[in-house]
Amino acid sequence: MKKVFLVFLALFVFNIPVFAAVNINTATQSDLEALKGIGPVKAKAIIEHRNKHGLFQSIEDLASVNGIGAGMIRQLGDQITTQDGSVIDQAMETQ
Repeated sequence: MKKVFLVFLALFVFNIPVFAAVNINTATQSDLEALKGIGPVKAKAIIEHRNKHGLFQSIEDLASVNGIGAGMIRQLGDQITTQDGSVIDQAMETQ
C-alpha cells in the first residue's frame, strides 16, 4: 500500500504544470493573451504603450495602459514580470 501511495504521489508531483512568468517587455500579443484577464484589446494596448513609451520599469507603468488598473495587476499576480525579471505580485497589494 505504501508503494502505491508513493507512486501516486510521484505522479502528482511530476504532473504539476510549471510555467514561466511572461515578461511584459518582450511578450508577443499571443503571449499576453494567454494571461487570464488579458484579451486581444488589452494585449494590443500593452504592446502599443510599450512601443510608444518604452519598456515598463514599474507596476505603475503597466497601470498607465488604458484598461489596466490596480485590480488587473493584482489579478495577474505572479504571471508577469518586468525587464529586470522581478515578479509583479506583492507590490500592488501594498497600495
